[in-house]
Amino acid sequence: MKKYVFTAACICASAIAMAQENVQPAAKIPFEGMNLTWVNGQNRQSTSPLQLKDKDGEVILTGTVLTDAYFNYNFARPKDNTQTISAATGRANEFSINQASFGIESNYKNVIGRLWLQTGSMTHIVQETDGSVGRGRNTGTGALKFIREAAAGYHFNYKYGLNIEAGIFMSYIGLESYVLQENWSYQRSSVCDFTPFYFQGARVQFYPTKKYKVELWLLNGWQTYNRWSKNIGFGNSNYYRPSENVQLVANFYYGNDTHVAGSTSYSKVRRFHHDNSIVARYFKNPSSKGISQAAFSLNNHYGFQAGDGVKAKDNYMTGSSLTNRVWFNRNKLALTMRGDFVTNPGGYLAFVPAAPSATPNAYDKAIASGKDLKMGQLSATFDIMPNDFVTFRFEFAHRNANVPYFAGPGGTTSQTGFSTDPVDPGWLPDLVKTENRLIMAVNFRL
Repeated sequence: MKKYVFTAACICASAIAMAQENVQPAAKIPFEGMNLTWVNGQNRQSTSPLQLKDKDGEVILTGTVLTDAYFNYNFARPKDNTQTISAATGRANEFSINQASFGIESNYKNVIGRLWLQTGSMTHIVQETDGSVGRGRNTGTGALKFIREAAAGYHFNYKYGLNIEAGIFMSYIGLESYVLQENWSYQRSSVCDFTPFYFQGARVQFYPTKKYKVELWLLNGWQTYNRWSKNIGFGNSNYYRPSENVQLVANFYYGNDTHVAGSTSYSKVRRFHHDNSIVARYFKNPSSKGISQAAFSLNNHYGFQAGDGVKAKDNYMTGSSLTNRVWFNRNKLALTMRGDFVTNPGGYLAFVPAAPSATPNAYDKAIASGKDLKMGQLSATFDIMPNDFVTFRFEFAHRNANVPYFAGPGGTTSQTGFSTDPVDPGWLPDLVKTENRLIMAVNFRL
């Protein structure tokens, strides 16, 4: 759930309390009594220290402050210091601020308001790649890339909650979050990295029972601020938690996406995507100085696109990610092991491995010849968490592809490594099939 499973309006009892007692029945709280801070893709903080309350103790505003910094050591040492094939790390062999973010949210008197701002290197490899802003005028990522999430809406005390919101949201597709602190690993799985991190549109969240949530979405497109076609995209998300130890998720997307080069009409490329996941905690002993809890997650994806001469059999994506995490010393230490793979014929969701060059590189030639892109990852992550507000993370990641796809020593920008220098006509990006990295990160969240 890249991805926030439910808004603070649904979990904060004070924010959904009635302004006047006995006017309506007391609001019911979905997932009440469940501590979900252990779940992959969820914020592990159980309290929000930055809160402004009224004289009756009801929360008016909740603040959020986040800083995420990393050093990503790529053993290939690309000469341009550019990390490729990642929406988590954009630079290699240098210190980087990945994300600095702050914001406020309010659920006062059932009114939902949220504005989270951001900057950092992750905006260069996520928001700035939005091709839809090239359609028409009065557009462009502009200041929008500095908005992590902005929404307005209302919470109705119907059943266990009904929210109606419009704005810019974190994506519901996939298990892992856009905010890396919420994930069990720093480098996301390939299936989550290849899928959207934000949407612009509207959504309805409904909690018919204490243990189930369903969402319906109307979207401009697949990780786009603007639209590729005349049609609105549709989304659906389902969360079921039979207990605090189990989470089941199923998500769906359908829309018209992708501009076909040279076409003068709206996009007629239909895109479908589905992912499902299970997250289960199979051991819990929070007071133990040894193993204090253990859990696993399994996230599966399947999707395709077709239309405008694009065939589904040549343009689909399938993949899985299996992760196991063990916490130690009263949840202050954790070790995560993960393996994942993705197959993406046509490369319609894949990262572009290099800057454009005069001569097609090895990856371009492989995809153009009809070769399927297949990529696998293995990672090990060790976290030190002195408290809920800071995490020190150490991660080793190995990746392999069936075609030259990762940055080699020569880099992927130019023969000099600088984007400002003219590119030699015969220069080719240095692409290799294997990559090894060591990531050291620290993040602060309040």
